[in-house]
Amino acid sequence: MTYQPAKNLLVTGPPGCGKTTVIRRLIERLGDLRLSGFYTEELRERGQRVGFEAVSLSGRHAILAHVSSRSRLRVGRYGVDPEQLRPLVQQDMAKLDDQVDVYLIDEIGKMELFCPAFVEAIPRLLDSPIPVVATVAMKGHGLIAQVKTREDVRLIQVTGQNREALPEELEREVRSCC
Repeated sequence: MTYQPAKNLLVTGPPGCGKTTVIRRLIERLGDLRLSGFYTEELRERGQRVGFEAVSLSGRHAILAHVSSRSRLRVGRYGVDPEQLRPLVQQDMAKLDDQVDVYLIDEIGKMELFCPAFVEAIPRLLDSPIPVVATVAMKGHGLIAQVKTREDVRLIQVTGQNREALPEELEREVRSCC
């Protein structure tokens, strides 16, 4: 039997293991392709993490969560504003199949799941013919658990041993699908 690369690659691991770093390095490696999606960045003030910002691959920025947010939607100490993510989802995760080669999403996690447009977009992208590389929370219910059990997904855990080599491995997988 011949090895068949998975079209949907989900990168998981505990918080702080390097999932976002892997995705950002993969974005650099795939710079010659038409990429769409977003990654997250920590917001820091005086050396302390105070929130998270979503950055679309088309250049849009949205503060997803912040400690000073008054939102009733909470993940830990962060108030989550899912309406901030909606424009990124609508612009960067709703492109036609002939406009994008790969979707990159960081992350399918608790904060993002507060955004209905995001929850609606993920299954549609995974079902599409376009390769998807996404980070996914290690723990979680609902969509987090559902995407990890799909038959068309390869789940890859980031470890200290594979973190450095993972962007190159993911690039090979993606390019074999494109």
